[in-house]
Amino acid sequence: MHMLASASQTKELINTFHRGTRLRYEKGEYIIRPGEQPSAVFYIESGLIKAFDITKYGEENLLIIRREHEIFPLIWAITGQERDVIYQAMSSVQVWRLSREEYLDFLHNHPDALAPVLDMTLEMYRIHSERIMSLEYRTVRERLISFLLSSAQRFGKKEGKAILIDVPLRQQDIASSINASRETTGRELSALEQKGYIETKRSMIVLKDRAALKKYL
Repeated sequence: MHMLASASQTKELINTFHRGTRLRYEKGEYIIRPGEQPSAVFYIESGLIKAFDITKYGEENLLIIRREHEIFPLIWAITGQERDVIYQAMSSVQVWRLSREEYLDFLHNHPDALAPVLDMTLEMYRIHSERIMSLEYRTVRERLISFLLSSAQRFGKKEGKAILIDVPLRQQDIASSINASRETTGRELSALEQKGYIETKRSMIVLKDRAALKKYL
């Protein structure tokens, strides 16, 4: 995918975060807790962080998974507005924390640095747009396959002819993303595995036959 930012623009933005504080979080730890408003802007040096909210039924609703070299909370960093979004480490992560004031001051004085920020914003828009479009599919299986293919595009690693979605995905996370129950999601995952289209490895999913999966869509 073509990106707007040059390597030097991206490096300049990263170096700005290095003026802040480097923090480490272990899997399961909160970066922004439930009910807590953001207090700084974060750059992910390594690891995975999930953003989610809690529905009125008390269930987690996965919004997006943030990976290395991304900034969050991206919208709040610019507008100062953020609904109740929780950020939690999915693995051991290293982040750099910078105050919003320092971040905005840097952008105002270095307009070229907006290019990598725009790249991240467009990627977030693409992901959310794909999620909305996948909800147009009538069956849970179609929505599930659409989610798996989209996740493979973002997190996929080739394993021969197969593709490993290199991010731990709980059935509840998948279910909330495709507007299905966890039980139905589990049955559909099992059905795809029995057909030989996918394989589950602990909390990881391997797409063994993408061509067959795409035919469903």
